[in-house]
Amino acid sequence: MNTQTGSKTKATVWVVEKGHARPRLDHLTTEEPLEIRLLPLRKTVAVTMRTPGADFELAAGFLYSEGVINCKKDIQRMSYCVNDSFDGQQRYNIVNVELRDGLIPDLQPLERHFYTSSACGVCGKASLEALRMRGCSVIPQGLKVTPEIIYSLPNQLRAAQGIFTATGGLHAAATFDAQGQLLNLREDVGRHNALDKLIGTALLSDELPLNNHIVMVSGRSSFEILQKSTTAGVPIVCSVSAPSSLAVSVAQEFGITLIGFLRGERFNVYTGWDRINAA
Repeated sequence: MNTQTGSKTKATVWVVEKGHARPRLDHLTTEEPLEIRLLPLRKTVAVTMRTPGADFELAAGFLYSEGVINCKKDIQRMSYCVNDSFDGQQRYNIVNVELRDGLIPDLQPLERHFYTSSACGVCGKASLEALRMRGCSVIPQGLKVTPEIIYSLPNQLRAAQGIFTATGGLHAAATFDAQGQLLNLREDVGRHNALDKLIGTALLSDELPLNNHIVMVSGRSSFEILQKSTTAGVPIVCSVSAPSSLAVSVAQEFGITLIGFLRGERFNVYTGWDRINAA
């Protein structure tokens, strides 16, 4: 039997250990669809599988990363859907984003996103050319860090992952300042959703671009992670696993320092070595 409470779902599991079985109450990461609708166009632009929480930030970050909006002022208001055919109840899996008057976005690039899985975003259908066409700029070179600062990031990330501690099944994305201090963290069943929530938070707080910040993600660095980091102006992106080949191509073209296999006192730098002050 499963009982849902927000981002966590209670479930009874059977633990088998040394040939003996016993029931135990466990917590699972909640995964539910979120539909993002644009108003006044009355158009659904994406359905993504996500962990409930920070839904407005997720919607804002997604729309910003995809070039539908360019700044906070492009959003007039956001709300959960109230559907009269369902007794006027709020539908917390549907977010309505009302755009500012006069904004007519180009939605053709979003057609590939009508269904976005929590695991892999656009699943390789996006391309490097799309970023070039959007006019994304090369990230400024100002930020430089020591290896010791990079070494400190994974432990801070894990310590701040409250939902992961309870469920063991969640990705995270976090921003750090130039001294390696944790600034913000978002969790989600999908790593690209976690980053959208993080970027959406920065957008709604008027903190973009993130030119003096480090971003760290759990898991691997995919094209989607680097695409979103490029649009947010992030100069250094770190992950605990390996990047994909397309992620490296994006990082190289847009001047991002891409770090992978960050574990203990060791990491690989795939692009942007000049930002690391190492002996």
